[in-house]
Amino acid sequence: MKQKTRYSKLIFRKSDTVPEELHQMVQDGFLTLRKHGCFFQDLVRIKGKDFFTPVSRILIGKPGCTYKYLNTRLFTVPWPTEGCEIKYCSPQIHDACKALIKLNDYLHIEAVKALQGQNLLGTKDTTVIDREQNFATSLIEKGSFSKDQSSCYVPEDDYTSLNNRTSYNLTLLNYMDPLQMPYLKQEPYFGMGNMAVSWHHDENLVERSTVAVYSYSCEGSSAEEASDWNLKGRDPAVWHVGLKVAWDIETPGLAIPLHQGDLYLMLDDLNMTHQHCVLAGFSPRFSSTHRVADCSRGTLEYIFGQCELALQNLQTDSNSTALSLKSLETAVIKQMEEIHNEVEFEWLRQFWFQGKRYLKCTDWWLKPMAKLEEFWRKMELMTSLVLQEVRKKEQTEEQRNETISCLLLVLTERQRLRNEWAARCQSEAAESLPEEQKPECHPFWTNEESNMPLPFDLEEVIVHLQNLVQ
Repeated sequence: MKQKTRYSKLIFRKSDTVPEELHQMVQDGFLTLRKHGCFFQDLVRIKGKDFFTPVSRILIGKPGCTYKYLNTRLFTVPWPTEGCEIKYCSPQIHDACKALIKLNDYLHIEAVKALQGQNLLGTKDTTVIDREQNFATSLIEKGSFSKDQSSCYVPEDDYTSLNNRTSYNLTLLNYMDPLQMPYLKQEPYFGMGNMAVSWHHDENLVERSTVAVYSYSCEGSSAEEASDWNLKGRDPAVWHVGLKVAWDIETPGLAIPLHQGDLYLMLDDLNMTHQHCVLAGFSPRFSSTHRVADCSRGTLEYIFGQCELALQNLQTDSNSTALSLKSLETAVIKQMEEIHNEVEFEWLRQFWFQGKRYLKCTDWWLKPMAKLEEFWRKMELMTSLVLQEVRKKEQTEEQRNETISCLLLVLTERQRLRNEWAARCQSEAAESLPEEQKPECHPFWTNEESNMPLPFDLEEVIVHLQNLVQ
């Protein structure tokens, strides 16, 4: 009984519960994206070292959304969205992205039903909400899922919470062929065998949101041959999802076999209270992992808003081309310079570190990244204007020292991160990648490039500021 209650928030659905037409669309979509070379191993950073993920990935979702894991920000290949112009590299890639929206709609409804089935909405009322029924009806009309999915009754108070926790804004697709992997880690606690993905919690999600996973293992000859092994425990030929209570290896772990087209849901707080891993079988496998990513700091809308905030402090004199700062208050300078760092290290360098991979699917990100770089260049100018002001000695000594201390903190961090990103771009792992995937250290410039107001290497600027406060 203990085992059942420990894992009751994991919901498993066999492939025959999913409409055949949806299987076909999604599986064709996976194979299309693989054929067009859209899956990539990520060069992630763990404890100051770079590693390739054993699994190859692609992020698909709402235009302008990103998802961050292991210090790596992935940028969505946008799925077809009304009112958003997206130019895909081929009609087949468009169809694959469209298939994943259909799957997303289907899994959203399944998650709503599963939460209701377990009374995880925390309510006694059973009022029917018209808008949820309308939503379900509209999806049926669009052919996104079958009529037997439409029994979604949502109590009034919980509508917003339910929607927030099940409206997936992106899916992280995974692909791995275990036979192409020279080495896979062994599961360390329960002897579950080869791991494709080690024990972890999914990062960067809305609290208590459901994670939905659709699995497609290309079962064939290698898996059939392997069934002779008949080892004690799990069948090593079959892919499994492993689940265990976090920080607890006394409670037995769970390993659930995943066959072609099976899916599972991790409900409510399961992703926080438990860890999960993926155990490799013998055949290649795709999965589509649908998430409600916490995009509070991860959308284009957010970062453009931040840029506008920082650039409010830049004043153009209408009578001349001279630029100046409206305020030298420490709080304003601090905010402006922190946004400067955020744009450079959370967006520009993250994007270009991944090379030209996104161009395999669409050039959608190039325009917004160019716009962000334009804003960033203005912020470089604003930093140089602050430096000019502190050299003038027109502030009181106390004010000036406060401004310099604030600048030193932010510029020291900027220098450290620039050095770190430059080193990552030249690492052995980065150099081993094919040309179109090679990380670009961008933006980068030399002192000879006079169109930049400040040098790339800020060492001398930092030393000068340190001398000013002595």
